[in-house]
Amino acid sequence: MDTDRIAGAAKEFAGKAEGAVGEMTGDSKTEASGRAREAAGAVQNLYGQAKDAADTAVNYAKETYENRGETIRSGQQALTKTVQDNPIGALLVAGGLGLALGLLLSRPPRRPPPRWRY
Repeated sequence: MDTDRIAGAAKEFAGKAEGAVGEMTGDSKTEASGRAREAAGAVQNLYGQAKDAADTAVNYAKETYENRGETIRSGQQALTKTVQDNPIGALLVAGGLGLALGLLLSRPPRRPPPRWRY
């Protein structure tokens, strides 16, 4: 947990308390100061949450980058085993993908529909 989150939550709580005291006593200056402190605490808390999320994302990316070789190898081994277990199915899938790709790449470009004149 980031220190900004802790400090922000503390400021937000103190601002709520100060605003409530200002509201109870009728002192608008104290109430406004409390609301400003509460808003500053909320912003600092959100900043801390964003930093935590960024740190988590960076750590996840580092772990993924470090384990990339194992993931690729395990995927290759699974694909090899599947093809060895069912070679005809693998040929049919590869042929279907090739046919679909060929049809997509060789079709003529679409033309806009003609405009009707009234």
